[in-house]
Amino acid sequence: MKETLINKINNSLWWHVPPRDPEAYKKRGKFFASTFNQAEFYGRPNDVPEKVSISNPLYGFSEFEIVKVLFPDETVAEFETFLSAGSDYKESWYEERIRWDAKMYRKAREMGYDAIVLFGSNGRKYLEKNRKPHSIELNLLNV
Repeated sequence: MKETLINKINNSLWWHVPPRDPEAYKKRGKFFASTFNQAEFYGRPNDVPEKVSISNPLYGFSEFEIVKVLFPDETVAEFETFLSAGSDYKESWYEERIRWDAKMYRKAREMGYDAIVLFGSNGRKYLEKNRKPHSIELNLLNV
């Protein structure tokens, strides 16, 4: 499944929304979505999609799966509390989300991954059939 994933990612076009903070790439990597419409959730995507190249992604079918690999300790419960509370978590939900993204970015790089890939709920089914899932969020770690 991992080789299929790598091939599908490397042979696809990706949509990027430039971050508000120009230092974000150094702190959290570079985020992409698999479609223009999905990227619009985060703001105005670039007009031209990009190609990427990965070889060792950390991937999961939920953010909890990814966090469990990166932090197999009490951090998972802290992350679950944050996500389940949604925007009620704090007035500064966006800043807290960025903090989590930065923490995952640092740990994944430390562990030797070059990307974090999050699939939608039906992603596993598509990969098992050697097809690209419809909903993928990609975070490149080596930018």
